[in-house]
Amino acid sequence: MSEHRTFGLRNVPLLSRVGADRADTLRTDVDAALAGWPDALVLRVDRRNQVLIANGQVVLGEAGALGDRPPEHAVFLGRLQDGRHVWGIRADLEAPEDADLGTEVLDLRRAGQIFDDTSAQLVATATALLNWHDNARHSAIDGAPTRPAKGGWSRVNPLTGHEEFPRIDPAIICLVHDGHDRAVLARQTLWPERLFSILAGFVEAGESFETCVQREIAEEIGLTVTDVQYLGSQPWPFPRSLMVGFHAIGDPEQPFSYNDGEIAEAAWFTRDEIRAALDQGDWNSDSPSRLLLPGSISIAREIIESWAALD
Repeated sequence: MSEHRTFGLRNVPLLSRVGADRADTLRTDVDAALAGWPDALVLRVDRRNQVLIANGQVVLGEAGALGDRPPEHAVFLGRLQDGRHVWGIRADLEAPEDADLGTEVLDLRRAGQIFDDTSAQLVATATALLNWHDNARHSAIDGAPTRPAKGGWSRVNPLTGHEEFPRIDPAIICLVHDGHDRAVLARQTLWPERLFSILAGFVEAGESFETCVQREIAEEIGLTVTDVQYLGSQPWPFPRSLMVGFHAIGDPEQPFSYNDGEIAEAAWFTRDEIRAALDQGDWNSDSPSRLLLPGSISIAREIIESWAALD
């Protein structure tokens, strides 16, 4: 069997990890949600999508300090293993009195790789939901003001009853390789020199994921790809994307052409070259390496590492 057919992700992408029960039935069970409020915990996310973390865990505060019921714009995030509910709010960060001395202010991009599974899930969900609420205060149908419902998982027009749900923009991300030991990496026009990654683009209306892969790669670097294979997915709440990962086969003899202006350069790299770049760290590294690759928070890193690990 050819090498590319056995290619799969070695690990769950960091932002796809699950550590808490989403407890979606509680979104519509108002009595149960209110009953859990006195013992609930609150995740504060500020306007820059930053949170407090300590020892690899997001810092949660006591819900009771906010009153006897959830604030109107709070979002229900789920239930911890001990049964306590967790809500998210947009608010200035406040460390609890017993907070660890090592508490830091970080956002998901900078802290995702050090979060435990529960923290990663809670922060990714809260960031996505709160970003949506910030920009969905009025109906997309008639512009009327809307109100949060279902624990922050929808918004309702109080006059018409029309309900709207969080918007998610699906995007593909794909590693193009030759089926052997070479893969394509590209640099966007806005990126600094030496920063490379795999190719990505948003899915258009009426388009399948697989068709999107073929179209985006043809538009961005001019290659015709075949044998498009699904790998995995990851939420990317910056502000509301879902990254759907693939790999596909391309021909190294086909010339590159940059048709949509998004890509400044692309090249075929050997597996050894990519392994060496991975060993140098990521985009934040001060390495003089010719090639700097995405950080571990991105599914791009997991895809590249998984392909590079093949014998």
